[in-house]
Amino acid sequence: MRTECNPQSFAFHAFGRKEIVARFDGGRITSDAGGLLLRETERVTGIVRQFAACFTDHRNPGLIEHTVEELIAQRVYALALGYEDLNDHDDLRHDPLLAVLVGKQDPLGRTRSRQRDRGKALAGKSTLNRLELTPVRADAKSRYKKITVNQRAVRQLFTEVFLQTHDTPPERIVLDLDATDDLIHGHQAGRFFHGYYKNYCYLPLYIFCGEHLLCARLRPSDIDGAAGSVKELQRIVGQIRERWPHVEIVIRGDSGFCREPIMHWCEANDVGFVLGLAKNKRLIQEIAVELQQAKAQFESTNQPARVFGDFDYQTLKSWSRSRRVIGKAEHLAKGANPRFVVTSLSAEAFDARSLYEEEYCARGDMENRIKEQQLYLFADRTSAATMRANQQRLWSSSVAYTLMAALRRLGLKNTKMARAQCDTIRLKLLKIGARIRVTVRKVWASMTESHPYQRLFEQVHRRLVQLRPIRMRC
Repeated sequence: MRTECNPQSFAFHAFGRKEIVARFDGGRITSDAGGLLLRETERVTGIVRQFAACFTDHRNPGLIEHTVEELIAQRVYALALGYEDLNDHDDLRHDPLLAVLVGKQDPLGRTRSRQRDRGKALAGKSTLNRLELTPVRADAKSRYKKITVNQRAVRQLFTEVFLQTHDTPPERIVLDLDATDDLIHGHQAGRFFHGYYKNYCYLPLYIFCGEHLLCARLRPSDIDGAAGSVKELQRIVGQIRERWPHVEIVIRGDSGFCREPIMHWCEANDVGFVLGLAKNKRLIQEIAVELQQAKAQFESTNQPARVFGDFDYQTLKSWSRSRRVIGKAEHLAKGANPRFVVTSLSAEAFDARSLYEEEYCARGDMENRIKEQQLYLFADRTSAATMRANQQRLWSSSVAYTLMAALRRLGLKNTKMARAQCDTIRLKLLKIGARIRVTVRKVWASMTESHPYQRLFEQVHRRLVQLRPIRMRC
């Protein structure tokens, strides 16, 4: 007869006259039961499946237990659930709920081929790192790492997912460009000191359309912030116009993207632009009257005052032509605060104030999306030795963000969390304790009765299960 061992007990200080005793005897319990909503979002969007299709597996099919799609799903779901490193997966591989999300038919890992892997349905860090560390030219003859990625296909994926979210083409879209710092704490390839950020960092380029991520390109920091923008715009705009030939496209960025090649490309390809313009003496002279008016208004009301100027401007050497510039003559308690924007949009379509305040200033929301990905989906975990591996990590984070944004857009629409950030969604909807039981016909997730957001969970679930899968382009 098999001996049953009593689990160790942990005694805590008493609660009144009652003893408090804790044991690890609750059965198979997960802290991430809400991840089932991510699985339902994936059913509708196919984001993870499409990402996995960008990889080629040169391994012997008869010798593998984890397919590429399962490895990709495990990595992406874990990031969305808050597990940032590959090292975490040596513990996560025991989690039957994550195995269900990934699609493992044996979520308890009872039928693994090797005895030492029994009870571990998922892959560990040593298997998952093949996604990042496989050499470019690896093939079936390579010894260990044989999972290669089509980088061009991945770059196109994000725009394709964006296109799939629209049943009919929009009349107008705005593409936001920005560069940000990704601090480096080791000696990774591409490591350089950036004077503005005063640290060693990468300088990734991001392009968003609203909350939709279209480009996340890792770059060294010893370059101009706008480097590579034209190439990415050519690809993205071309992909969009192939599907939506008549859509109006406008790009938007700060003064770091006010470069002649970008503006010239936009003018040659019927793409509008609204770009910040660094101030200089000539520009300030152009709005001298407006600055005086703003100062007078401030002195009379003791409130911040804005007056806008609208004029044509051309640099002495760097610009190929004269362009429309909007000058914001602002006076604050600290003094004058002039700002400038250059644009291809006409005065008939946008007056100076609305162009600056409604069109240009709206780009600030993109900065929130970048912070959301870096802080909550670990886009800054670029500690691998090579740029290529770190770009793969950035893409995995980007796919996790895209999946979370889809959950927000499809499941949380018209709820009080319709604009919630990823960490709030994770905390309130995904981090739910549940006991997992696996029977012949069902997987039971018995979630905690005390979860405070049950009604919201019900709303999201009802909305997601009613949606049909998005039609994907073959």
